Amino acid sequence: MTEVAFHFNAPDKLAYACRFARKMSRSGHHLVITAGTPLLDELSTRLWSLAPQEFLAHARADSPAYVQDASPLLLLSEPSQIAQIAQIAQPQVLLNLGDQVPLGFERFARLIEVVSASDDWDRHQARSRWRNYTQRGYAIVRHDLVLKS
Repeated sequence: MTEVAFHFNAPDKLAYACRFARKMSRSGHHLVITAGTPLLDELSTRLWSLAPQEFLAHARADSPAYVQDASPLLLLSEPSQIAQIAQIAQPQVLLNLGDQVPLGFERFARLIEVVSASDDWDRHQARSRWRNYTQRGYAIVRHDLVLKS
C-alpha cells in the first residue's frame, strides 16, 4: 500500500519541492511532481535557475519518451497524466503540489502532499485530500516543517 505523507507548513512550496527533488535525486529515486501548469512552469524555471552543481534534470509529460526515461524527475500538469508514466520501471515517489488527489497515486511507493504555511485555500484543499485518503484506509504520516527548522 502507498505510504501517504503530508508535509505541513511549507513557507514556500516551490522552494520545498526543489529541495525535496534534490534529496530524491541524490538518493537515486525517481520523482514525479504534479501540479497545475502555471505552478509547474514556475517550478521548472526555478529548477533551471539552480546553481550548476545543484541542477536537476527534469522532463515534462509532453517530452519524448527517451527524455522521460533518462530523467529522474518528471513534471506532470494533469493528475490524469500519471497513466502516461507506465514506462518508468518502478514509480517510486509522487509529490503533489496540486489541489486534487492525483489519479493513480496508488502506483507509487510514496505520495507526498505539500501544504502551505500561509495559504488558507491550500490548507482547506489539503484537509479534503486528507479525508479522502483516510476514507480509503490509508494511514497518514505527518511532517510539520516548522518543527524541523
